[in-house]
Amino acid sequence: MKKRETHSKRTLLRGDVRLVSTTSRVSFKVADSLTQSVSDPAHADDPSRRDFIHIAATAAMAGGVVSVAWPLIDQMNPAADTLALATLEYDIGKIALGQEVTISWRKQPVFVRHRTPVEIAAARADDNGSLKDPETDAARVKAGKEQWLIVLASCTHLGCVPTFGGGDYKGWLCPCHGSVYDTSGRIRKGPAPKNLAVPDYKFLSDTKIKIG
Repeated sequence: MKKRETHSKRTLLRGDVRLVSTTSRVSFKVADSLTQSVSDPAHADDPSRRDFIHIAATAAMAGGVVSVAWPLIDQMNPAADTLALATLEYDIGKIALGQEVTISWRKQPVFVRHRTPVEIAAARADDNGSLKDPETDAARVKAGKEQWLIVLASCTHLGCVPTFGGGDYKGWLCPCHGSVYDTSGRIRKGPAPKNLAVPDYKFLSDTKIKIG
């Protein structure tokens, strides 16, 4: 009985050796074929093969870069609440002729003025006057909506909020250092170097605007 077990173990061992030997021969053959394909001048000089290798390597690298960079890029996208603050819709239908309102956009004040025909005429008459920051009135309003003037309510000197109806040009007067703006919001006197800035805006309807 022991002899038979010993004989079986020897047979299994020999079988294992033969299996390992066979597997090794197959592995060596595969390795040899790969080596020959790489070292074979016919393959080495094949432009299409080289191009494929380069494209595959570049694609793999690009995929790795994108997978790493995307979380960082995604974090840089503005949140929904930030986008909401970037624009502002406002109903101007309630602003009477000759009146203005001050609204807040991006944490800064904005004048929305419903100008009278007299104010528009005065602004147009000074288009070719003595202007520190030359700009026509038409360039500061929307065509067909000349009665609406929308400007940032910050003096371009030090950022104070001007008041309407003062100064020599019946526009805005900055109470801090005396800068005077006309009815188009253009600087006419005082230390301010620029006109009151016009933000990016558009009319959604005759009575509604969107700033930003």
